[in-house]
Amino acid sequence: MKLERRIRGFAMKKIILILSIMIMCGLLIGMYVYEKQENISFSYSSEIDDNQQSTVNELEVSEPEPLQPVNYNTVDYSLQNDALHISYNKGEDWVKVPIEKEALFSGEYNGNRQELIDGSYVLSEKLAAFLYSEEDRIILKYSTDQGETWQESVITEPFPPIRFRKVDFINEQFGYVIISGDRTMSQEYSAVFLTYDGGKSWGQTSDSGNTRLISDGGFINETTGFLSYGTINPEEPDYYVTEDGGNTWSQAVFHIPDKYDKIFVTAEIPTMEEEQLVVLVNQGPNGDYKGGKVKGKFASEDNGKTWEFLTEVQPNEE
Repeated sequence: MKLERRIRGFAMKKIILILSIMIMCGLLIGMYVYEKQENISFSYSSEIDDNQQSTVNELEVSEPEPLQPVNYNTVDYSLQNDALHISYNKGEDWVKVPIEKEALFSGEYNGNRQELIDGSYVLSEKLAAFLYSEEDRIILKYSTDQGETWQESVITEPFPPIRFRKVDFINEQFGYVIISGDRTMSQEYSAVFLTYDGGKSWGQTSDSGNTRLISDGGFINETTGFLSYGTINPEEPDYYVTEDGGNTWSQAVFHIPDKYDKIFVTAEIPTMEEEQLVVLVNQGPNGDYKGGKVKGKFASEDNGKTWEFLTEVQPNEE
């Protein structure tokens, strides 16, 4: 009887041991299968995410922002998508200009970068020209065949970080570049360069001797040019004229009526009107006479050396 009980007890222990082993094996197998499924699921999910991100990236690359003309003129430009493009048919077709966008705003400039700097380019049916700085070189990139081919000319090098910049052409051969840099408070270095071969080569004129901040400048023909100085608290026009293509410069004289003393202070670039030179003189950055927008109109009968007051000019009369 005792032996039978011992046999039964041994058998029961064996059964319990076998069941325990089977349960352990089942748990191990279950854990293995679960981890395998998790890995497969994660891998599949990652693959989907990667594919989705790839699709988004492809859409971003393949669908740049549609170009829109800045001024909606027949000949116009765009700075969208971090590149300069020009159009000759109101934005229906575009030509990319081979200049890095940042180079167009290099130097001392903190203004709007969605439009080109006033005066820094020429854009017409016959000529597209863009003035910019690259490292310490001042460069003009230009095309005379509506962007099919481009030429590059170095205006000068080395040159300090550029502040004021202006380029224009009077005709197909004669053009000018006026630049300034190395500003210290209200003083800076400025220089004038001329071309007589359509922009292929440039020569520097003599120095006017004025180190105030330049506000504007330009030529009305191949021999007669003007430089206007004073952008910080000007009190009267500081105007220089050349009649020999920049070989010599002399300071012009403005006869300003007493009632306009210290009101009309910054001269712009003159134009020909009824066989005489006329120039508008604005109120500078701090003018408040009649809202600060009214200008004085002056005329010269000696090619810009002396100027006489004519009349006030309202903003809508320019």
